[in-house]
Amino acid sequence: MASFSRELLLHLNRRSDESFGSQLKRQLREGIRAGSLRGGLRLPSTRALADQLGISRPVVVDVYEQLAAEGYLQTRQGARNTVAEVGSVGRGRDIAPPRREAAIRYDLRPAIPDLALFPRKSWLKSMRVALGQMPNESLGYEGRYGTEWLRRVLAEYLGRVRGVVAEPDQIIVTSGFAEARALVCAALRTRGVSRLAVEDPSYSNWQSVDQAGLTRIPVPVDSDGIDVDRLEASGAQAVFVTPAHQFPTGVVLGKERRRKLIAWLRQRSNRFAIEDDYDAEFRYDHAPLGALQGLVRDKVLYAGTVSKTLAPGLRLGWLVVPRDLIDCVQFEQGRWSEGCPRIDQNTLASFIESGGYDQQLRRMRRIYRQRREVLIEALARRLPEAEVTGIAAGLHATVRLPAGIDEDRLCAAMARHGVAADMMHKYRIASKGPPTLLLGYGRASESALRTGVRILAQAVADGSRAAA
Repeated sequence: MASFSRELLLHLNRRSDESFGSQLKRQLREGIRAGSLRGGLRLPSTRALADQLGISRPVVVDVYEQLAAEGYLQTRQGARNTVAEVGSVGRGRDIAPPRREAAIRYDLRPAIPDLALFPRKSWLKSMRVALGQMPNESLGYEGRYGTEWLRRVLAEYLGRVRGVVAEPDQIIVTSGFAEARALVCAALRTRGVSRLAVEDPSYSNWQSVDQAGLTRIPVPVDSDGIDVDRLEASGAQAVFVTPAHQFPTGVVLGKERRRKLIAWLRQRSNRFAIEDDYDAEFRYDHAPLGALQGLVRDKVLYAGTVSKTLAPGLRLGWLVVPRDLIDCVQFEQGRWSEGCPRIDQNTLASFIESGGYDQQLRRMRRIYRQRREVLIEALARRLPEAEVTGIAAGLHATVRLPAGIDEDRLCAAMARHGVAADMMHKYRIASKGPPTLLLGYGRASESALRTGVRILAQAVADGSRAAA
């Protein structure tokens, strides 16, 4: 068997009166105590470490044996020496054990796709194609704003599927929506925008907006989407919207509201909209609506990702920017990023270009539609008093519950039985409303959906009796 050749940061002072064995033992012990040599780390073989340090192997053998006797190392016959786990030995500082979360058996959280259905084989095939076609220069620092291949493919794809009108040089590849939103907010602040209207309810994390120095103005959402009359009265200069499938309510921006929003944008030269088209590919009950950007391209910054369609872990998204704002957004991106990994970008380009992406979307629509039907049926049978909305698209449903139910207590009761769900009040800013849960069907099996709804119904019944 070849020696295990992993290196360690060790240095022996050959002019010191301290023996090599004593120096080595001291440095290993200090590294373990300080935590730089973490529990479970496999150490080099005695032969490899002796060769690295230029000392005799018996010295290393003796050091390993002494540290094992002191409890710093763990040894097993025929296996490499490993550093003892946290808590097995004294440390120079206290290390708090990680907090144990309640085990999730039925994951009904919203906006999470089924990661087990990621097309691994097709993705690997596309990666081989991408690597085979990439010249050496493309592995360097070029392509900060996105590779030419991916930007070209995205311009074509977004045009045919979402009605987005953009040239490749208007597209900036991002690591996801969070980066896109941060770029837009910083760029808008540079352009003199100080007041950003946001849908209420909406996303719960607005740190990038606040850090950019923008004032957030909540504008209520109803069954037709954002209230544009309230938007106009708010004094906002820009607005964040999810018109195709509002998050978290699931409503679609109505035609009249869409017309009024476009008119609002065109009234002033320095008015803009940030459009998050986060899951428009998953529409079930009627034909998808085109993106707002295609109707007023000089006023809308359009953002999308593969986080729902493929996997969040890919960390790939895009931002389509009006020409008047390209320089501002590119400048902001250049302040903190050299761009997304080029190989991953070109793999996505190959995946889309080959038809693999469209095929995966068709496959997932069939699966998610069936899971949605199972969820609706289970709710109708187990919890008929609940009102289910927001189900025309996406990966979750909004479930309005009887008055008097405490959302926090309900979710806690469900969690004790292994069911994870989400609460509407977490996303409210100034608005109020009846107790409502967000139930996702993206990553839950059909049996998990049925069991989760059964547990939900029991928790609602228990909560109603407690409140009586």
